[in-house]
Amino acid sequence: KRLRRNFAAGVRELSLISRGDHILIGLSGGKDSLALLELLGDARRRSGKSFELTALHVRMANIDYRSDTAYMEEQAAAAGVPLLVRTAAFEPDRKEGRSPCFLCSWTRRKVLFDVAQELGCNKIALGHHQDDLLLTVLMNLTFAGSFATMPAALQMRKFPVTLIRPLCKVAEEDLKAWAALRQYRPLEKVCPYDKTSNRTAIRQLFETMQRLNPEARHSMWHALQKEGKLTEYGHEP
Repeated sequence: KRLRRNFAAGVRELSLISRGDHILIGLSGGKDSLALLELLGDARRRSGKSFELTALHVRMANIDYRSDTAYMEEQAAAAGVPLLVRTAAFEPDRKEGRSPCFLCSWTRRKVLFDVAQELGCNKIALGHHQDDLLLTVLMNLTFAGSFATMPAALQMRKFPVTLIRPLCKVAEEDLKAWAALRQYRPLEKVCPYDKTSNRTAIRQLFETMQRLNPEARHSMWHALQKEGKLTEYGHEP
């Protein structure tokens, strides 16, 4: 109940979905995107199918991970959402020793925008949850000297597309419990770079903050609201 309530609150408070929208869901096959697929499918049914959904899974040919496409197709069919699968790759980074995460993310995002425009989608939904947004705040404060995050709604300058994050008010802990309840299958093999970033250390810092003050999560969220950081127009920070 809490997860569904927070999902609905994020969508409603930030006006993430409107009648007539065609939303492209970025489906990685992980617990967050599977939950997003299911929740959006349910929201569409409850709205009397007042908006359209399409899911897209982007395979990265030169990253050593494996996802179960057949399982994703089953989940998409159960949610009443058609699923597309595209394969992409990127050139090796010229900077030796650097994680390929940036190039991988950039390439996936490009495919999402291309497909969204092909299909006439006006929004792209990503599975980032509240913890992702709050950890990004701490990352930017620590390494970039700025108070910024991944907005819950970001209208792009160069494309007639808005990025939305409907799980923006849902805690990762609740998503883990939801995934166990719904018995989501994990990825067959996770990305080898998944645990090799500064984000791991920042997550430990966030956990320390919550032990110091159990309301830290809510304080940071209210700060983002007050500073207008949850909806933006332009480029992703």
